[in-house]
Amino acid sequence: MPCRLAVGYRASKRMKRAWPLPRMKPCQKRASPTDIVSLRRGRIRGVNLHEPASRVTVDRLLSEVSVGDYDALLVPGGFINPDLLRQSAEAREFVRQFDAADKPIATLCHGPWLLASAGLTAGRRMTSWPGVRDDMVNAGATWVDETVVRDGNWLTSRGPQDMVPFVGALLPFFAGQAPTAEPSASVAGSSPQRDAPPQLMLNAMKWLPRPSLRTVAVVGALTALYVARNHQNGVRRPRP
Repeated sequence: MPCRLAVGYRASKRMKRAWPLPRMKPCQKRASPTDIVSLRRGRIRGVNLHEPASRVTVDRLLSEVSVGDYDALLVPGGFINPDLLRQSAEAREFVRQFDAADKPIATLCHGPWLLASAGLTAGRRMTSWPGVRDDMVNAGATWVDETVVRDGNWLTSRGPQDMVPFVGALLPFFAGQAPTAEPSASVAGSSPQRDAPPQLMLNAMKWLPRPSLRTVAVVGALTALYVARNHQNGVRRPRP
């Protein structure tokens, strides 16, 4: 029987473009209904690094759904998306209820931020984007520097560099199949901090596009407004 999958997105209309489509297609191919659940209605625009990309339509509001509506939850990665989701009391409570029901939760990159803010990471074995390793450890998790980590009803991965193995692990995970390999016994505690950021991102930063004309215009307008307000305040300031 096909599962029903909830894909959670943040309140504002931005999401990380790299995440949704590759991760939803395996479930859609198996005729699994997939809902994009958000804190607001409308369409969410994707982002390639910092440049606008295509949009997807929000199916349901978080306030309209319950844990009983879904068999699995996918918390997207990116940076802005989970940073805002973790600040939502509604989103935090939703993942708490999902975890309490022992239903599958999959996430990667900065997505585990939401799990940490919901107070769920203590005692869990997991991974994430290496840059938030300390956040997970300080929240009580055992963080391991591995491509995909399965711990009970959680499946976590590090980021876009691990997208292929992560997607490959989603279907058996959501189907409730037992993991094909036992966790590494050689890792008693958390993996150490890295000595340098992932080379993938350092290379990508070299190819960041220049700011668009729209960006330049907006920054210029905000600067002009700031200068005008300061000048106006200086004129109104009474003389001693």
